[in-house]
Amino acid sequence: MAKGSALASIQIPLVLLLAIFVCSEADLLGPYGCCRGKETNITVYLQVFTGGPNTTSVAVAGAPGMPRTPSNFGTIIVNDAKMTQGISNNSPTIGRAQGIYIASSRDGSTSQGIFSLLFHNFQYNGSTLEFQGPGYNLQVGGTAREVPIVGGTKTFRLARGYGFFQTVLQNAAQNKTVIRGGITVIQCPGGGKV
Repeated sequence: MAKGSALASIQIPLVLLLAIFVCSEADLLGPYGCCRGKETNITVYLQVFTGGPNTTSVAVAGAPGMPRTPSNFGTIIVNDAKMTQGISNNSPTIGRAQGIYIASSRDGSTSQGIFSLLFHNFQYNGSTLEFQGPGYNLQVGGTAREVPIVGGTKTFRLARGYGFFQTVLQNAAQNKTVIRGGITVIQCPGGGKV
């Protein structure tokens, strides 16, 4: 019996310590169990070129016998676009948008994307935001699309949120598309500590 009571006397403080930890962490959560962290809103412009000497978007695979275009089912496109502060290609560069998109609907209207925004500007230098999910094929125009943030690094470590991406300029003669991203990032306290 002495061993049992000694074990119980150790377990009770451990349970209390765990309860204190859980309650302190619960203070960081909103009513739906989501982090009530810092909200940051960022606007970026992706400068996408599908041809010419400045090509940033290349179709690397597709369905056999079909042209490799963004609107053809099964086409896989790799992107490495300049990310700027403004709509102009001459606006200050704040990073790169790199990723893979797959035309995932048979009618070519939507794609599945995995991409990163890699920041090089002073405020977020070295930080990334990671996106994954379905999206409208913005290189062929259309309405805006919301894409979830599934994580991040450095300043955006443990980030969640969404990006609202929309084509704002198309110039077929220059093979150019500009996509505006209105991004809302939620960071849990302690997530961005280095």
